[in-house]
Amino acid sequence: MIAHRTRSKTWPAWLNLALVAMLAAGLAPQAKAVPAFSRQVNMPCTACHVGGFGPQLTPFGRQFKLTGYTMKVGSGFTPKVSLELVESFTHTQKAQPGGAAPGFGSNDNWEFQTAGLYLAGAISDHMGMLVQTSYSQNGHLVGWDMTDIRYARTAKFGSHTAVWGLTINNNPTNSDIYNSTDAWKYPYFGPDLAPGTVASPMVDGGFMNGSIGAVAYTQIDGKWYFEGGLYKVPSKSFIDRVNGMYPGRLDIPAPYLRMAYQTSLNSHSNLEIGGLFFEPKLHPMGSMSSGSDDYKDYGIDASYEWFGGTKHALVVQGQYVKETQALNSSYMAGNASNLRNHLSNMNVNAGYWYENTYGVTLGAFTTSGSSDALLYSAASPLNNSPNTDGGSVELNWVPFGKGDSWAQPYANLRVGLQYTFYTKFNGDTSHAADNNTLYLVFQSYVF
Repeated sequence: MIAHRTRSKTWPAWLNLALVAMLAAGLAPQAKAVPAFSRQVNMPCTACHVGGFGPQLTPFGRQFKLTGYTMKVGSGFTPKVSLELVESFTHTQKAQPGGAAPGFGSNDNWEFQTAGLYLAGAISDHMGMLVQTSYSQNGHLVGWDMTDIRYARTAKFGSHTAVWGLTINNNPTNSDIYNSTDAWKYPYFGPDLAPGTVASPMVDGGFMNGSIGAVAYTQIDGKWYFEGGLYKVPSKSFIDRVNGMYPGRLDIPAPYLRMAYQTSLNSHSNLEIGGLFFEPKLHPMGSMSSGSDDYKDYGIDASYEWFGGTKHALVVQGQYVKETQALNSSYMAGNASNLRNHLSNMNVNAGYWYENTYGVTLGAFTTSGSSDALLYSAASPLNNSPNTDGGSVELNWVPFGKGDSWAQPYANLRVGLQYTFYTKFNGDTSHAADNNTLYLVFQSYVF
């Protein structure tokens, strides 16, 4: 993915944002452990989420999402509203001259990172939704965030059973029920005031909050999972009004395909292996060329979960994505040295939780790709390279979210400490450690 996305600097009226949420809901006439879902099913957050906070899903959590967020206990009104508040502190090994972002210092920044408002839950017996709008101190913007609106049914044919459905969402892989693909993979939350790498595959955030997709899905016999759909980019004027991320123009909708196989190894563990394909043909913003930048993303992933009663949980996940790039537009415009490039990304992690309260996660990542003197020169002037290697250590404390927790099911809290280190950063090894980042986060959900 090339960094063509832009975010509007205007502040649309609250009425516009409310209209976006209502329009999204009207299409039905990250999920995260929002209390709205917990209240709907009358279960603690640990029923759906490893560690009792999210977004990492248990087998029950995957089934809840698969059936369209429609499982419900009682006759209370749904969907319900929940609020997310995130305060964070970011320290980088080397200060960032000029400030980490406008309005912030060069290092050791406290930030009101997110205030997220969710409308989540069942719309009818077969329809449900998870819609979010968010505010961030970084940029002082309220904008369109995660959207997933679903219609789901069950079916039986011969000796086989299936869940099938349709989803309208705003990010490829947002519809996925596994935490090994891009929208939901580890790290689940991170700093926005730390240096970023120069490139990642298009499926990894290139269309986040800047597209609308219609995806059909099914899971057969609780094992075989399939998705297929198309993504389109709305007009830039619409993206600007809702403060989304504009990736560029698509002449034709981008196809997205997903397949996975899940099996229970025993009563305590399960294994998933899958793959995906995404093919956008993108006209970068400002491009006057008749050609497009054509991307093809091929991904494989796997995840393993083991549960030792209510005391222990172990999760291991990994994904590899290979991207081919035919940069017809960027090459003609003089923004890329190579007509054809390649990019690959691998991410693996292992996490352990004790009593869904104390968690530790170890992660490793690597990105490699073609050197390009024009494409990467701004972020990698010495190497013109996207190559990046590193790892992370994360500690988490989740005191609530259990059946006997304080204010259950109206409140939850996660305190996390994450350290990310680099051995190579945008092709540079001698100064890679300058980008090492310590990140402290207080993430809470209420009502």
